[in-house]
Amino acid sequence: MMTETKLRARPAALTLTERAEQRIADLMAKAPEGTVGVKLSTPRRGCSGLAYSVDYVTEAKPFDERIETPGGSFFVDGASVLYLIGSTMDWVEDDFTAGFVFQNPNAKGSCGCGESFTV
Repeated sequence: MMTETKLRARPAALTLTERAEQRIADLMAKAPEGTVGVKLSTPRRGCSGLAYSVDYVTEAKPFDERIETPGGSFFVDGASVLYLIGSTMDWVEDDFTAGFVFQNPNAKGSCGCGESFTV
């Protein structure tokens, strides 16, 4: 007898808050021509080793995670996914700063200024 295997949907690498989704929509509304989305990566830099980087992209890479938002496509760099699984990305604005903020359960530490993290 053959058994049928049911695959469950794979959860997204990270969760975007409504404010983060709105910021992505704002960025896509004024994106340069040829832009297909906004991409999050974790390049090696900063005093703790890895940093968050959000940039426009003109093409989807085969191993990037794609998250569809109401404002457009959001990509997570394929090489960064393991550092970000279970994270939440938010957009925060106050009187002095504005930027994406990450709650990352994989981060074991961060630098004093909060610009970089280690896993």
